[in-house]
Amino acid sequence: MEGCRYTLAPLVGSALVTLGGFTLLLSALCGLAYCVAMWAVWVVPRVAPLPRPRSLSWHVVVRPEFLSPTVVLAASTAALSAGVGFLPVLGAASGMNAFVTGAGVSILSACAVLAQPWAGRALDSKRLSYRAGSAAGLLLCAAGFIAAATIPGLAGLLACAIAIGSGAGVLTPLGFALLAASAPAERLGETLGRPKSAANSVMPVGRCLSLPSPPQAP
Repeated sequence: MEGCRYTLAPLVGSALVTLGGFTLLLSALCGLAYCVAMWAVWVVPRVAPLPRPRSLSWHVVVRPEFLSPTVVLAASTAALSAGVGFLPVLGAASGMNAFVTGAGVSILSACAVLAQPWAGRALDSKRLSYRAGSAAGLLLCAAGFIAAATIPGLAGLLACAIAIGSGAGVLTPLGFALLAASAPAERLGETLGRPKSAANSVMPVGRCLSLPSPPQAP
């Protein structure tokens, strides 16, 4: 469901821009935001925040098992953000309309959504290592940007969207899996929404964390 939302949102937004310009898009967003806010006020209960102890310290932050996946996740997020932000600009510079460029962003999101569960399952079954998967994901993202800079027109836009989406989709579950593997058992149980007594139970980390999380298209 989450993957469908991220994939269809750019396409629907670009269709609204094509039909009625940014006025129609912003009006639809305002109406949607108002409906969601009213629903939240009506349904979501008020819960007082609970005090939480500090979970990170400097000696944890500089550890390679924490720093490496954090850098990988940052690179993945940066690649997705740049792709979502600049694919419409690239398409407009090539004379494409808003619907075509929005479709390019949807393709990027769809590739990320499809690559994430595959990478998670491959990691769980030992068919993919963290190092090899991270290198492949980073190379795919770099290839996407090179394609955008060197291949003109629609072909460059599609190559950029597919490569960046696939690369970021591979990087995301690998980074989260390594972070989870290096976390203390009690912190892992809290993060995954399980009681501390169940924190040591068997759960494929790569699969359970391979959730679609590409940024929303502007």
